[in-house]
Amino acid sequence: MSKSSSDTPLMQQHKAIKQKYPDAILLFRVGDFYETFGQDAIISSQVLGITLTRRNNGAAASSELAGFPYHALDTYLHKLVKAGYRVAICDQLEDPKQVKGIVKRGVTEMVTPGTATNEKLLEHHSNNFLASICFIDDHNFGLAFLDISTGEFFIAEGDREYADKLLQSFQPAEVLFQRHRQKMFKEYFGTKFYTYTLDEWIFQDTYAQDTLLKHFQTHSLKGFGVEELTHGLVAAGAILHYLKDTEHPNLQHIISMQRMDKGDFLWMDRFTIRNLELLGAPGSEGHTLIKVLDHTVSPMGARLLKRWIVFPLKDAGRINERLDLVEYFIGAVDLRNQLAQHIKQCGDVERLVSKIPLKKIGPREVLQIARGLQQVAAIKEACTNIQNGYLRRLSDTLNPCNYIAGKIQAELVENPPPTAAKGSFIRSGIHKELDELRFIASSGKEYLVQMQQQESANTGISSLKIGFNNVFGYYLEVTNSHKNKVPASWTRKQTLANAERYITPELKEYEEKITGAEDKIFQIELSLFEALLNELQDYLSPIQTNGNILAILDCLLCFAQNAISFGYKRPRIHEGEELLISAGRHPVIERYLNAGDQYVSNDVTLNKTEQQIIILTGPNMSGKSALLRQVALITLMAHMGSFVSANDAYLPVTDKIFTRVGASDNLSGGESTFMVEMNETASILNNVTSRSLILLDEIGRGTSTYDGISIAWSIVEYLHQAPQMPMTLFATHYHELNELENKWQRVKNFHITNKEVGNKIIFLRKLAPGGSTHSFGIHVARMAGMPPALIRRANEVLAQLESKHVGDATEKVRDLGGPRLQLSIFDVHTQTFENIRKVLEDLDINRLTPVEALLKLQEIRNMLQ
Repeated sequence: MSKSSSDTPLMQQHKAIKQKYPDAILLFRVGDFYETFGQDAIISSQVLGITLTRRNNGAAASSELAGFPYHALDTYLHKLVKAGYRVAICDQLEDPKQVKGIVKRGVTEMVTPGTATNEKLLEHHSNNFLASICFIDDHNFGLAFLDISTGEFFIAEGDREYADKLLQSFQPAEVLFQRHRQKMFKEYFGTKFYTYTLDEWIFQDTYAQDTLLKHFQTHSLKGFGVEELTHGLVAAGAILHYLKDTEHPNLQHIISMQRMDKGDFLWMDRFTIRNLELLGAPGSEGHTLIKVLDHTVSPMGARLLKRWIVFPLKDAGRINERLDLVEYFIGAVDLRNQLAQHIKQCGDVERLVSKIPLKKIGPREVLQIARGLQQVAAIKEACTNIQNGYLRRLSDTLNPCNYIAGKIQAELVENPPPTAAKGSFIRSGIHKELDELRFIASSGKEYLVQMQQQESANTGISSLKIGFNNVFGYYLEVTNSHKNKVPASWTRKQTLANAERYITPELKEYEEKITGAEDKIFQIELSLFEALLNELQDYLSPIQTNGNILAILDCLLCFAQNAISFGYKRPRIHEGEELLISAGRHPVIERYLNAGDQYVSNDVTLNKTEQQIIILTGPNMSGKSALLRQVALITLMAHMGSFVSANDAYLPVTDKIFTRVGASDNLSGGESTFMVEMNETASILNNVTSRSLILLDEIGRGTSTYDGISIAWSIVEYLHQAPQMPMTLFATHYHELNELENKWQRVKNFHITNKEVGNKIIFLRKLAPGGSTHSFGIHVARMAGMPPALIRRANEVLAQLESKHVGDATEKVRDLGGPRLQLSIFDVHTQTFENIRKVLEDLDINRLTPVEALLKLQEIRNMLQ
C-alpha cells in the first residue's frame, strides 16, 4: 500500500501496520471501537452483518469503513475466524489521555482458525489442532499437530496413506506446509482443510532444531523420545515459528511432545472411519459411535474419548489393563459415583492451565483451578488402598499442588469476577495498603460526617457544611454570620453571596486519598494477581498431568457406566486367530430403535481353519450392512478398552480394520463411483495382514452385472488364497457367489432370514447358514412408495428376465472347477478363460495402479465379448 501525502496521520499509521499483515483482516482500535478500512471493511460488513459506510479520511478518495464497539470483540472475532479469515487485532499501546498527538498502536494478537484460544472459537468436546506437514518427497511426510488451547503436541512420520489417516483423525482447523507444495497438497489431501503456506527456509532441519531446543530449553530432544523423527521435528518447529510469527509468544504450557507411531494403534484408514460412522462430520447431528458412547463428565474426557475411538490400542496388555479397571469400576459403585462427581467439578483443567502463560485467565478461572486441585486431592485420597494396580498408578501420578491451591483460595474472594478488569477480587487482610484504600473508598461519607462534626465542635460553627465541586474538590462552607470564627489555618477558595468556602490541609490530604483510591486499588489488585499467575507458572506441568489423568479416568468411568446402562459385556482379547461373537448387537442402531422394538442379536464366528470368509446374502433392508458394521464396531470397542454390545466376545488382537461400504463418488477429483470403489478396495487388498478384519459390502455393484460378479468372485478367491488369510465378511446381492463355498474350504455361506406372508416380506434379521437366492428389491421399492403400476411392470420384467437367463445359469456356475477363474455362467469358449487366466496370472497386484486395473478389466471384458 503506498502512503498518500494527503492521508491523515491515523490512516498513515493504519497503512503502515496493514502492510505487515496483508493477508489478515486488521481490527484497528480507535477509541472505543475496532475499525476496519477498505477491503477489510467490505469483508467484515458481509460476514458480521454490520453497516458499511464511507468516510473521507483526508485522502483524495473516500475509504470504506465498518466497525464495532471494542467490548464486542469476542462476539465478532469468532464469526470472522469461523468464516476462514485470519484476524490481526491492533490495539492502542498507550493511554490516549497521557499522549499528545497520535497514539502508538500495534498488533497484539493474530487469530487464525488453528491458533484460537478464545472460548467462543472452541468446541468444549473437541480439540482445535494446528497441523504442519513437511513434504520429504512425493511419498513421505513429517507431521506435527498442536492444540494451543490444551498444550497437546504430537509428531509423526509416514507415507501418504498414514499422513492422510492422521489428517482425517485429528481434523485440524488449519494446516501449514511449504509454499511450493500447494498443488501436491490439494492433489493428495483434498481441499476440505483451511491451509496456510510458509517459506521453504522455515522447514530446514537446523532451524527447526534450534527453534525446538530454545522453546523447551533443553540441550537435546532425546528426553521426548522423538530425536530420530527428523522430518516430524521439522514440522513441529514450523508450528512454533508460526505461533511466534502470529503474536503468540507465551507458550510455556507446551511442555512436551508425544510421538504417534503407526504400529502402536489398530489401523483404520479414512474410508473405514467414514464407513463405520465413528465421529461424523464436525457439527453434524448424525447417529455416530461417539454420540452413543460419550457419557464423559468433563471436556478433557470427551476430547480423549474421540482420540481413543480413532486410535484404538493393539497391545493386549494395555487393552486388558483398561478392561480390568472398567470391570473394577462396575463393581465399586460408591467409588465410581464419587470419582465421577469429583472429575465433573474439576472443570476443563487442560484449557484452564493453558490460559496462564497466554495471560488470558481471569480470577474466576484461577479460583476454579484451585477448586479443581481440591478435587484432585479428594480423588487421590479416595484411591488410597485400592486393589486395582492401574488405578493406583494413575492416582499416584496426581498432584494436588497443595501450596498454590491454598494460596489461591486464601487470596481470592469466594465469588470473583470473570475478568481482572472488574476489580474487587482480592480478599481483605492480604495487603495492608489495599485495605486502607478500600476503607477510604467505601466509607468516605462517614469519614466526612465525622470531620464535619469535629470541625464544628472545634470552631463553634454550628452550620458548618462539607461539599464538593469539580473546580477545587472538597471544601468547608461557612455562612457569613460565622466568618469571624474561621481559624487562620483555613484557606479561603471561594466567596458566595451569603457564605464563603475554605479548604484545610487535612481535607486536601483526604481528597487526594479518596480521588486516587480507586486507581490505586485497581493497580494493587492487578499486581497481586500478576504475582499469583507468576507462581502458578511453576505448576503448569503437574496440573497438565492432572488433566491427562482425569481424562483417562473419565473415559474408563464412562465405559463402566455404558456397560451398566446398555448391557455391555467384557470382551476376551487373545493372541490367537479366532473371532467368536455371541448375541452381538450394533451399538448405535440399538440405541435409536423405536420404543418397544428390540435389536435382533446375532452370533458370528470367523477363524483360519474352517470359516475365514463369510459370504453374506439376503434381501435388501434385511440387515446385512448392520451385521458387517457391528462386527467391526464390537472389535473396535474392545480395542479401546470398552465393554461391548454382545453377550460374549472372544476376539483376536487385530491390527487393521478395513471396510468398503456403500457407494460414493469423487466428481471433483475426476473419479466415478466405481473408481472410488475400486480405489478403496485396492487399498484394502494391498495392505492386508494376518491380523486384519475385512468387511466388504456390495463390491462390484458400480459396474455391469457380469463385470461386477467377476470382480467380486476374484476378490473372494484372492483373499482365500492370500498367505495372510485375513478374516473377511463379504455381503453381496450376487447370489452366484454362493457357489464359492463348494470350491474353497474356508468360504462359508450365510444369509439374513426373512419370512414371506402372502405378498409381504417380514425381515427376521437373523443370521443363518446357507445362501439366499432373493433380494426382494421390488418389494423394497413398493415399501418406498413407488407407483403401483410401476411395481406391476417391474415384476413382469423380472419374470421375463429370470425365465430367459437364469434357467441354466446355476448349473453352469456349478461347473466351475479348480482354483482357476473359469466363470462358465458366461457362455464363452474354454480357450477364452484360459486367456483370461493367463492375463491374471501375469499381473503383479501389489504394483497395479487403479487406472491399470481398470484397463485390465476392460481387456478381459473384450475377451469375453
